[in-house]
Amino acid sequence: MTMKVLALNPGSTSTKVALFEDGAEVWNETQRYDVDVLGKYASVMEQEDFRLEEITAMLGRRGVTPGDLDAVVGRGGLLHPIESGTYAVNEKMLSEVRECKWGCHASNLGALLAVRLAGEGNGRAYIVDPVVVDELCPLARYTGLVEIGRRSIFHALNQKMTARRAAREIGKPYEECELIVAHMGGGISIGAHHQGRVIDVNNALDGDGPFSPERAGSLPTGGLVRLCYSKKYEPAQLLRMITGKGGLIAHLGTNDLREVERRIEAGDEHAKLIYEAMAYQVARSIGAAAAVLEGTVDGIVLTGGLAYSERFVGLIEPRVRFIAPVLVYPGEDELKALADGAFRVLKGQEEAKTYE
Repeated sequence: MTMKVLALNPGSTSTKVALFEDGAEVWNETQRYDVDVLGKYASVMEQEDFRLEEITAMLGRRGVTPGDLDAVVGRGGLLHPIESGTYAVNEKMLSEVRECKWGCHASNLGALLAVRLAGEGNGRAYIVDPVVVDELCPLARYTGLVEIGRRSIFHALNQKMTARRAAREIGKPYEECELIVAHMGGGISIGAHHQGRVIDVNNALDGDGPFSPERAGSLPTGGLVRLCYSKKYEPAQLLRMITGKGGLIAHLGTNDLREVERRIEAGDEHAKLIYEAMAYQVARSIGAAAAVLEGTVDGIVLTGGLAYSERFVGLIEPRVRFIAPVLVYPGEDELKALADGAFRVLKGQEEAKTYE
């Protein structure tokens, strides 16, 4: 019997939707919303009914009704730290994302939209591997200040999917592999995967790690403190400089790697230096992850949007291939990752977890 899963990935100005049958994508569509329309809502959470209506209308155009679906799976939002897995949407989860208890982001709508669409039919509602997946080992949580600990916030959905793909290619169960996964997009996260758990990873949102197209990454602590007290910037400005206006944007005024490569081809030596520095920092962080895994590494995975660039990958691979074979999986197929998580539960390959 064919099983059908609808996957939803709400973003700040769009919702990506895809239908899967028995693991294979049937179609996908990105609904883009006019900024003026979204501006009518005081917060992204108030867009729930609007987005639901848009998705329902789109399903109608495609001849799909909620009753056709075995499950609806949404992008997991900001929750308290949880283990990796597929989670059944429950009232506690819904309550916390509605009130933005752990932070407000468009991905919070994922669970809300999933449960409402599933509720119109006979399907079940799930989320899979939200950014707050936390499997850090105890040693990875400490810093040199009691007041500040390390947090696990990273591209868990894509990291877990590509790690499983690499394990299949290597020929070992993911739960028996030692892998390093570098997700390279607007933010960069590099995770040490030890036997199915990400035991160390940089905070890709506003913490440590390489600088990226939009993130400042790790900064010299003293310099940051002095900048904070320089009276040049308000706290909100500084936070925006770290997340959103850092990295390539700060140095070169663009977050588009292709634009940077065009400048390099035109002879821009400054662009070349910044570009190579970003690749250098990625390679250095991969080396640090190898130390976490005690030098036993089955494979190094380069994924995310930046992995489409052969030039960028070509700067990283020579520095790290002495550690382990390098596997390149460009892009981040988040809708498939969501659907795969739901199918594993529907097929009895794993049990849905409970958010508590």
